[in-house]
Amino acid sequence: MQNDNWVIETQNLTRTFKNVTAVDGLDLHVQRGEIFGLVGPDGAGKTTTIRLLTAILDPSDGWAKVDGFDTVSEAEEIKQHIGYMAQRFNLYGDLSVWENLNFFADVFEMRGPERRERIEMLLDFARLNEFRDRRARHLSGGMQKKLALACTLIHTPDIIYLDEPTTGVDPVSRREFWDILTDLHLQGITLVVSTPYMDEAERCSRVGMMYQGRLVICDSPDHIKSLVPGELFALWTSDMRQSKLLLAGMQGLLEMQTYGDQLRLFVNDTADMEPRIREILSTANIDILDMRRVQPRMEEAFISLIGQQKEATPTEAQPHG
Repeated sequence: MQNDNWVIETQNLTRTFKNVTAVDGLDLHVQRGEIFGLVGPDGAGKTTTIRLLTAILDPSDGWAKVDGFDTVSEAEEIKQHIGYMAQRFNLYGDLSVWENLNFFADVFEMRGPERRERIEMLLDFARLNEFRDRRARHLSGGMQKKLALACTLIHTPDIIYLDEPTTGVDPVSRREFWDILTDLHLQGITLVVSTPYMDEAERCSRVGMMYQGRLVICDSPDHIKSLVPGELFALWTSDMRQSKLLLAGMQGLLEMQTYGDQLRLFVNDTADMEPRIREILSTANIDILDMRRVQPRMEEAFISLIGQQKEATPTEAQPHG
């Protein structure tokens, strides 16, 4: 079924490397102007998927179209419409911020007064104006990421692919980077972002969760979180270690996760389980400091859904990327 609002489409998209299937029968649709997140454990196929969608790799089977162009037969047309910020985007360390932008303007053959206007606009947009004369190698990790994004934007792409763009930078820089991505989203640019951070996945319009090269689910963060089975309690006690041991074998406990000084308990019936939890801990002379029902977070949904996949999938050679 064709939809004019789809800017990326794939059908049975597959890529194998020797005897390993990195992307396995991917059917995907990305809407124009959305932030689309790709998440999954290491080796799930996220990077390979992005390389297929940027026409860097050809599929072994199936097809992909980007902005209406086929990634195999019309790869050069696609490259005029997209920007790609790889995990290891190569900046030129001996060049200044301004010189790096100027270099990428050369690569895309930008000419005339709009070239300088575009560079100046990107310096402001990426909050790098005061560092314009600093060599790239002397920038902090967060500022290097902003410069890499600015270089990716130099030719005004309609679609931007970012492969784990904030890995290795501090939380403040991550937030600032995502503020910039949100500004791009508000301008109508389509963003495809792979990320290992579930708080970043929460900021996406929709999220595709991959496991062993396959798309497990593709939906909004709120809907994905609603798929976590059972109800969720957050529990704080005077002895967390012993509490975990005592509650681990409880009938009706679907899953238990530890977050700092709290236990997160997924149960099948809160009305039945709460008094039983209190009784078990009271009998062991463990004080309950706080216990309340909470909504699952994206990280918990990810752990739960991937755990279900691991139980349902026989052990195989792991994909790459």
